[in-house]
Amino acid sequence: MVGGRYEIAGELGRGGMGVVWLANDRVLQREVALKEVSYPVYLDDAERAVLRERTFREARAAARLEDPHVVAIHDVVEEDGRPWLVMEHVRSRSLQRVLEEDGPLSPAAVARIGLDVLSAIEVAHAAGVLHRDVKPGNVLVDDAGHACLTDFGIATTTEDSALTTDGAVLGSPAYMAPERAHGEAPTPAVDLWSLGATLYAAVEGRSPFDRDTPMATLLAVVGEEPAPMIAAGPLEPVLRGLLTKDPAARTTAAGAREQLAAVAAGPQDPAPGRPRPRLGIRSPAGGDVVRFDLADLLSLASSSKAVLSTAVRDARDQVKEASERRHEPPLPRRERRAAAKQRRFRFKRRWVVVPMVLLVLVVVLVVATIALLVTGVITLY
Repeated sequence: MVGGRYEIAGELGRGGMGVVWLANDRVLQREVALKEVSYPVYLDDAERAVLRERTFREARAAARLEDPHVVAIHDVVEEDGRPWLVMEHVRSRSLQRVLEEDGPLSPAAVARIGLDVLSAIEVAHAAGVLHRDVKPGNVLVDDAGHACLTDFGIATTTEDSALTTDGAVLGSPAYMAPERAHGEAPTPAVDLWSLGATLYAAVEGRSPFDRDTPMATLLAVVGEEPAPMIAAGPLEPVLRGLLTKDPAARTTAAGAREQLAAVAAGPQDPAPGRPRPRLGIRSPAGGDVVRFDLADLLSLASSSKAVLSTAVRDARDQVKEASERRHEPPLPRRERRAAAKQRRFRFKRRWVVVPMVLLVLVVVLVVATIALLVTGVITLY
């Protein structure tokens, strides 16, 4: 029993910032989802106090959001010194679970989910709330394919300036916008980036920048392009627009809505409800919240710029060298013959002479070994 009225009935899911329980509200006689906010072990007492206060404040802000695609917050109670969020219970599966169990979705289905999530993001931004943790694990999808966004208030508390005075940034690296990896203050554009990464995962079956470690994933977010799209089809332009690294050039919410609506209105699934082939690719990473030191992120940003500049310089040098070779005057006929003869000699030396010498040495070694064995046998007798 939590807060004297919410009776826990079972677990619905868990993530990096807590556990969600199915509970019965004994006062109003209805089912609710109860979010148990857990404090990461790396937080000190001061950060835990700030997280507690920000959880209450942000929960009040999220409670003002009224949209069918936003999971409503009914109440916040405190139990054992920790806040618990009482939320609307939506009978659904997370998009992460859908992808793990059924495989990637069709472009039209993903576009419809994207429109629903975008609606929730726009309502939040209009109320001055940034979600900052849009990912498949925080998108709930019902049996009819309708989606809603959950976990408002939790992710926003982790990026508050009061929690980052010691140089710490929290986020889900596979879905974190590059400007956040640079340590910049978040803007509404970060949620649009995360929406693009989430929809990419939904249609491709993998996150666009997933790597083996969180820091390697962030390095890919900052300095690499998304993995090539195989199944996105008509979704590819809007996904590329949302995954533009420069937030000023990123597709706006209005532009994304127009493009997603066009895809959603296009050809529908030939067999609704039937999972698509997995195409031999793994399910997207769950995107657990991870802590990064701001100093490490700034170092990452500078190193990624150095890597990119080096790659550009090398490519430029290769192009210049090829161009110079193209414009060089042709060699005289005698010199061309000599060069060709030299190439043939190098080829024969590498692939004919060397293997033959090795083969002769092996044969001699085998014969010598047999001779020694025979001599030893004769000596014994």
